[in-house]
Amino acid sequence: MSNDLEQNQACWHSVVERIAPGGKLLRSRKLEGGVSAEVTALEVLETSGEVLKLVVRRHGEADWRRDPNVARKEFELLELLHSQGMPVPTPYEAGGLGGTEESPYIVVAYVEGSSGMDEPNPNGSARRLAETLVQLHRIDASSLPQGQLASQSDRVAGKLADKPAKLDESLDECLIRHVLEAAWPLVEANHDAILHGDYWPGNTLWRDGAIAAVIDWEDAATGDPLSDVANARLEILWAYGEDASKAFTARYQELMSTLSYVNLPYWDLTAALRPASRLSEWGLDGETERRMWERHKRFVQQALANIGLG
Repeated sequence: MSNDLEQNQACWHSVVERIAPGGKLLRSRKLEGGVSAEVTALEVLETSGEVLKLVVRRHGEADWRRDPNVARKEFELLELLHSQGMPVPTPYEAGGLGGTEESPYIVVAYVEGSSGMDEPNPNGSARRLAETLVQLHRIDASSLPQGQLASQSDRVAGKLADKPAKLDESLDECLIRHVLEAAWPLVEANHDAILHGDYWPGNTLWRDGAIAAVIDWEDAATGDPLSDVANARLEILWAYGEDASKAFTARYQELMSTLSYVNLPYWDLTAALRPASRLSEWGLDGETERRMWERHKRFVQQALANIGLG
């Protein structure tokens, strides 16, 4: 344990020296909540006397085995988004801790804020969440090099092909897969957009009632913008209820009225497929899990009805 701590401290000092030459590392602390990455906050005293706050995100093994360049791609994406005025943490550096490709990391500015929407006014917060997503989807996806980000449609195809031995019937996995397998790949109805890949309130930081930053971009992709919309619709439904989910959807559609929404029910089903065989592993209390299960059921039923299968 002490060796790991010493190695980490050596890495943090190295990061600090590159980003703030002559600066002094005042403090490092692990941040809670990281699932796919190890997240550490650094406080640095710069030679100017200012304190610089940084976040180091060390990608997990699943991410770097899937794509050894995951940190570099995330860094370049954040550079583009930051230059376009998107509320994202300022990117500082990407590389491999200790000089190894098996420990890719990205360093970004620490953003003050709280995770999740404003509880007293979830409908208003949901509309602001939609407005920020529209800002992302309006950025020209061709600004990124060809192949920089994965295809979201290809990801769904891979998930459909990788069928588990036992399906989660509590979340209608068999039915969802059957409908999606028959329809995939979808006939493209919209131009590809840059996608966050896991857009939901938990991946946003809020300050003074506004979104200070959208974080955790390791699942970014390109594809139909409705993929992000569907994921957020389900997550908002789970956490804040049907009115907030409807407020989010209505505001997005108002601002993106030129899009075709014919495939939204199918993207809703892809969002509904994500928690299959995992919901019971999230450490939820019984009441919360029951509520999420019931809302998931209604979400799937509505999607099927909109397809004409209800």
